[in-house]
Amino acid sequence: MPNVAIVGATGAVGQEFLKILAERNFPVEELRLLATKRSAGKIISWQGTELEVQETTHDSFKGIDIALFAGGSSSTEFAHSAVKSGAVVIDNSSAFRLDPNVPLVVPEVNPGDVSWHKGIIANPNCSTIIMVVALKPIFDLAGIKRVVVSTYQAVSGAGREGIEELESQLKAWANGEDMVKQVFPYQIAFNLVPRIDVFQEGDYTKEEWKMVKETRKIFNVPDMAITATTVRVPVLRSHSESINIETEKRVTVQEIRESLSKAPGVIVVDDPVGDSYPMPWFTSDTDEVYVGRIRKDFSIDNGFNIWVVGDQIRKGAATNAIQIAELLL
Repeated sequence: MPNVAIVGATGAVGQEFLKILAERNFPVEELRLLATKRSAGKIISWQGTELEVQETTHDSFKGIDIALFAGGSSSTEFAHSAVKSGAVVIDNSSAFRLDPNVPLVVPEVNPGDVSWHKGIIANPNCSTIIMVVALKPIFDLAGIKRVVVSTYQAVSGAGREGIEELESQLKAWANGEDMVKQVFPYQIAFNLVPRIDVFQEGDYTKEEWKMVKETRKIFNVPDMAITATTVRVPVLRSHSESINIETEKRVTVQEIRESLSKAPGVIVVDDPVGDSYPMPWFTSDTDEVYVGRIRKDFSIDNGFNIWVVGDQIRKGAATNAIQIAELLL
């Protein structure tokens, strides 16, 4: 059984790692919990054992087989030290995603890419993961010529602080008090912010470029036509995405629905008569990607619209990383 380290064990994704390792009965010989100096000494209970959080250092990875990095600056600081110590790093930050020497893996989409890792395997961006799981069966069925995606991303995408900020603003509003904003550039309660991460080339945000570039890498189609608009919404958990797809081949809505229904990691919830479709409230704390509102786009020959929802802390981060670890086993 492997010795496993979690870097960032006290954060939102780190805590989810612990939960999912237990849920999936992932075999662990030793579990080492690592975090910043501020969190060192905290006691976390896992599977009936009390574990003390240690400060992450360059020497923290001796004897570790798999190191799960929850994200943030610790990846660039410590990932290479973990590899030197003999561990395989599964990294949730953006640091290595577009490195041509690092596989970017979603197990339902490109599991074979794990085989060429050189010590680091990157976990894609949460909104990218949710999208590509839904695109994969359509890609296999009919090819994909173009994708237009608009996201509705929950505050938990900004970590535990994002959740706390929305909750505190809602309480302040209910009590007639001033709302304090620190995590998001504007008040998020009762509002939408059409900017996630910093602005970059062409006035697209870093989050939008992540969806474009990471999707191309995962599908190994460097010129796939993709455009994205990413929006933060006042939802606690689970990202939603409106995806418009132009396929290479002519297929029917029924063929697309059937391909999605058979796909691993996908649940189709699509019943207009029964007013049934995926929503964040009902998909939170699950591992699947939910697809509904499957319909023809009548403005182009081979166009379709789908509505996709997934829990970005689980499938969009922690679960995907642990699925990668399962591929390694």
